[in-house]
Amino acid sequence: MRRTWDDAWRELVDTARRTVADGLVVGTSGNVSARVGDTVLVTPSGVPYDLLGPGDLCAVDLGGRQVAGELRPTSELPMHLAVYRATGAAAVVHTHAVHATAVSTLVEELPAVHYMTAALGGPVRVAPYATYGSAELAAHALEALRDRTGCLLRNHGTLVYGDGLRQAYDHTAQLEWMCRVWLAAASVPGRTPALLPAGELDRVAERLRGYGQGDGQDGRGAERRPG
Repeated sequence: MRRTWDDAWRELVDTARRTVADGLVVGTSGNVSARVGDTVLVTPSGVPYDLLGPGDLCAVDLGGRQVAGELRPTSELPMHLAVYRATGAAAVVHTHAVHATAVSTLVEELPAVHYMTAALGGPVRVAPYATYGSAELAAHALEALRDRTGCLLRNHGTLVYGDGLRQAYDHTAQLEWMCRVWLAAASVPGRTPALLPAGELDRVAERLRGYGQGDGQDGRGAERRPG
């Protein structure tokens, strides 16, 4: 089990560092977690990701009790655990992405401006604002995630889960990109962005289930993406 934890921790730290490199978080904002059995590995609170090493593994059980590591888990642990207890998630990525955060202040849900909306289960809802790290925020996020795998957090950022860290990160990046597209289109004076109807999103969702090389990845081991 420890070897499995070590492998998962390396991937988790790599993913967390990628959120910084790709501009989805600044400093130590945002957090990443992965489930291994009944244990959740999670980034620690307030530690720059480039300083994290193999000896900094931080793990809790599904009740939030720390079972490994000396560093204190992220303050958003309640939100991560709520997702794991309510869904089949294997990984969760939370960011403070600029365009997604901007959209969260403007609408109740991100309009369906692109077919990748279907990859997240449909138009992405905005969870009402609540103080970070609170049980209230976790409850709001779960409601916004109903029948979805991603949501926006009002005046805060994004929350996306997946069947692994690669998928959770990829869909987080797609969500930020869709927010950027909508903001660009909506900013044109006198024009309203065209949206995709629900029926088209259903068709895309069905096609996504069979897209790629048959194992959910392309020939290089990367997350499959249409287009």
